[in-house]
Amino acid sequence: MRDEWVNWLEPARTLAAEASTRILDIYATAFGVTAKLDDSPLTAADLASHHTIIAGLRQLTPDIPVLSEESAVIPFAERSQWRRYWLVDPLDGTKEFVQRNGQFTVNIALIVDHEPVLGVVRVPVTGLSYFAARGYGAFRKEPGHLPEPIQVRSLQTGQPVRVVGSRSHGGPGLLHFVAALGPHKLVTMGSSLKLCQVAEGAADVYPRLGPTSEWDTAAAQAIVEVAGGRVVSAETGEPLRYNTHDSLLNPHFIVYGDAGRDWLSYVQ
Repeated sequence: MRDEWVNWLEPARTLAAEASTRILDIYATAFGVTAKLDDSPLTAADLASHHTIIAGLRQLTPDIPVLSEESAVIPFAERSQWRRYWLVDPLDGTKEFVQRNGQFTVNIALIVDHEPVLGVVRVPVTGLSYFAARGYGAFRKEPGHLPEPIQVRSLQTGQPVRVVGSRSHGGPGLLHFVAALGPHKLVTMGSSLKLCQVAEGAADVYPRLGPTSEWDTAAAQAIVEVAGGRVVSAETGEPLRYNTHDSLLNPHFIVYGDAGRDWLSYVQ
């Protein structure tokens, strides 16, 4: 008997596609940008995607709470009672959206007992999507093609390590990491696409040595882990867990495919 959440994967993919359509409707206009309390950008596209996904998830699973970046002011006293919940980033990479470089995503995850067990990541501009569920598998799908199974890759002897880093939030931590790494090739990009690069074997490691929130990583972490990789704290080496304390900020973390290398040793 397969896990119940596998039945929700296709509806979640459909919701991500619908939200992407709402985002593109606004992407094609001269949209305005406002600032949230933390000075991060907010657009009408974030909100349109948020409302689309929230309405769809509430219809799909009325008894499962939803935590979205655009509705994150839910007290921990309430959240701490949740055994499972949906965790959503309606538009991951708003800076990329504003810069119109196409590297932004829609992220939908299901968290069970503090762990992501289902994840959908969709790129609105291209229609490319990644999705996974424990007990089902991890996949990459391009428009007009059937889904293809994905998995992380093993390090290639004599080949430079393929590193993916943040386009907007690189910082000195990333520079120190790659300097300590030895021969490498660094590619920068936005949003949760970086984790998906590791999941599909296009990159070996993604060090994130700067701030992120839980909705930034959950969906893609599910995909990485089902594809055979890991998303771990840069300090402890333990997998990222969700909704364990009042703050919704992640620790610094490392995403990698091949566990045969001590990736944490390159963190300053």
